Amino acid sequence: MAASNTSEAAETYDQLLTHYEDIVHLEQIDNVLFWDQQVMMPADGTPARSGQRSTISSLKHDLLTSDELGGLLAQLADASLTDEEQAVVREIDRQYARETQVPGSLQRELSQAISDSTPVWQTARENDDFESFAPMLEHIVEIRQQQAAEIDPDAEPFDVIFAEYEPYLSVETVESMLHELRDELVPLIDAIRESDVDPAAGVFEGTYKSDAQFALSEEVLDLVGVDWKRTKLDTSTHPFSFGNQFDVRMTTRFDEAIPVDGLTSTLHEFGHTDYTQGLPDDAYGTPLGEPRSHGIHESQSRFWENQVGRTEAFWELIQPLLVKHFPDLEGTSARELYAAANQVYDENYIRVESDELTYHMHILLRFEIERDLINGDLAVADVPSRWNELMEELLGITPPSDTVGCLQDIHWSLGRIGTFQNYSVGSVFAAQLQAALESELGDIEMLIENESFDEIHAWLTDAVHQHGQRYTTDELIEVATGEPFTATYFISDMKEKYSDIYDL
Repeated sequence: MAASNTSEAAETYDQLLTHYEDIVHLEQIDNVLFWDQQVMMPADGTPARSGQRSTISSLKHDLLTSDELGGLLAQLADASLTDEEQAVVREIDRQYARETQVPGSLQRELSQAISDSTPVWQTARENDDFESFAPMLEHIVEIRQQQAAEIDPDAEPFDVIFAEYEPYLSVETVESMLHELRDELVPLIDAIRESDVDPAAGVFEGTYKSDAQFALSEEVLDLVGVDWKRTKLDTSTHPFSFGNQFDVRMTTRFDEAIPVDGLTSTLHEFGHTDYTQGLPDDAYGTPLGEPRSHGIHESQSRFWENQVGRTEAFWELIQPLLVKHFPDLEGTSARELYAAANQVYDENYIRVESDELTYHMHILLRFEIERDLINGDLAVADVPSRWNELMEELLGITPPSDTVGCLQDIHWSLGRIGTFQNYSVGSVFAAQLQAALESELGDIEMLIENESFDEIHAWLTDAVHQHGQRYTTDELIEVATGEPFTATYFISDMKEKYSDIYDL
């Protein structure tokens, strides 16, 4: 029965928020446990941590599927609510509807499998031993298939899992976008490889100690405006950023032969941090205080990594910091640094170390493999060969090992199958956001040159962060930019930028 009057509806709505806040607290506790496992926990701590995270997952599932929550949602179904209250009810109801279809035992099984598989993946990656990880991946894939069948037995399993991370963009929309990127970018990549220009020639040769890179990252974060009172920076095997408006645990990683990668990784994770901390403080514990979706989150990380961190103005700005930490770069021009930071690699095996162009072929590869895995069209044992086949097809290279091939990403060991395409969604939307920002604030290179990072923060917060989950993804894109989701800006920017760098 719906709430019958305004006061009754208000009381019911408050009860809903109180209930949901406990769910958010449990999720945040699990995030801290995960951070600790990746950064601080002793190597042999997994058995206890697996049980701890499984218990948290079980408690969260119980709260999210409780009769009490279902009753509150039913009472509010036809109640007179504000637009923001309706959005809160919509988002909680969406989670409730999905979660109630999945038995708690299956959720606990997935949580246990994730905790167990992560250290196995780490060891397998170090030892180039896919066979040791394969049973873990098979188990996770089977659980995800069971979840999909419970939620919607009539839909393609991958479509169901996809909607967990991006509920308001269709698989068809994203697949079409990925194919558009392939069709437009592969010829550009080929032209670059045929070019005689080598923008990275000798620029970053040498060794760049990790501790110096870490210190550089800290200073760059100071420059772009990180809030250290709410942020902690560490290193991990695979960079990530978890947390909330008040407490973000951010990690990065460094390669002593390639200093660009550590810096862009740090900026990428800063983008996630900036989004999280831009969510309204007073909405913590509600959907209005949570990010819209994985794809929108990635738009913020890719914005700071690429729209800011790969511009010529940015490299000119940080040149003194680079020379401070790496004196051998004295005399290297900002233009040389910028061009080298945007080099398109002939042999580009690692997604998180790839350039803006080849990156999206890595994403398309993972999208096709994950879709086929979840839909039962690809066996886990065949993943390495299919991976190498697609790498050859899309990028013309074959990984020399599974360590730099199908074992490179942590996502599968975390059960996060069906997420990779959102990195491309994020990149495309970041370019669309840049166009909208420039129409109001002016050229982004000039903003960076003038160190107007507070203005950039404020614009992004106004356009994206402040809304939390008030809007669906397609609605938010239009609210932020004034037009529907489009790859036009991204493709145009890439052609202009790389034609300039490579004299095409």
